[in-house]
Amino acid sequence: MEQSNFYAMMSRMKYINRWGLMNNTKYENLSEHSLQVAMIAHCLVLIHNKKFGGNLNAERASILAIFHDTTEIITGDMPTPIKYFNNTIKDAYKEIENAAADRLCSLLPEDFRKDMEEIIKQSGKDDLKLKKFVKAADRFSALIKCIEELRMGNEEFREAKNGIEKSISDMNMPEADVFTNEFLPAFSLSLDEMQ
Repeated sequence: MEQSNFYAMMSRMKYINRWGLMNNTKYENLSEHSLQVAMIAHCLVLIHNKKFGGNLNAERASILAIFHDTTEIITGDMPTPIKYFNNTIKDAYKEIENAAADRLCSLLPEDFRKDMEEIIKQSGKDDLKLKKFVKAADRFSALIKCIEELRMGNEEFREAKNGIEKSISDMNMPEADVFTNEFLPAFSLSLDEMQ
């Protein structure tokens, strides 16, 4: 029986801190972020199915979201201003992410590789349709981080919040509008106000 290091590597997501260039009141690791993205992606697909007549797999969106940043175990978290500074850097980073995905998948037993490669690279049969929901969920997770930091008085996240709100708006997704109106306001509430 072949031994695999894949899931032990996945457990290292908890060591990858996000927002490396920002002054944080509370650090957020990749595991925490991925869980939140998975929950939001699931919600966005449910909104799509229930309010806009869609028929997509919300559970598949969740699993894609759980693994959407796993390449950062190898690459680390590249700050957004650097990652998208220009097309040369953006394209080079995509190649690096692809190589990291291949490396992670090589840690799996042969009979698992295709399944996990499709998940990590979001390249399965219906994954192209789900990618935009995972991307929107990723942005909402970043927005929620900004909201939480601002609630703690950390103005460092003000401009990031404005930019992320604009990027969500620019997606022109009615599902994102529903999430913004129905679910996002609660992230500004205290625990007592939520109950």
